[in-house]
Amino acid sequence: MAKVSAIERNMKRQRLVAKYAAKRAMLKDIARNKDLPVEERFGAQLKLAALPRNSAPSRVRNRCQVTGRPRGYYRKMKMSRIALREYGSAGLIPGLVKSSW
Repeated sequence: MAKVSAIERNMKRQRLVAKYAAKRAMLKDIARNKDLPVEERFGAQLKLAALPRNSAPSRVRNRCQVTGRPRGYYRKMKMSRIALREYGSAGLIPGLVKSSW
């Protein structure tokens, strides 16, 4: 099980990403628009830089929903390889069968 503080920190980042998503997208569109004057584009970049760092989507870490483990994460299942194996062996994941060769 991961540290509770690390899981909470990541959840806080997810909330900030959701909160600032619309504003961040608008400012990025303005900053990338070549038809606008340079001053307006530069102002948009400054406002974008003034947003909280944790509101950037790249700062969110994929973590297992069951254990909070950050490594060995399967996006489709939203869980780590270890939790996936445990749940699969217990028959809790439909369509997942154990293979051996």
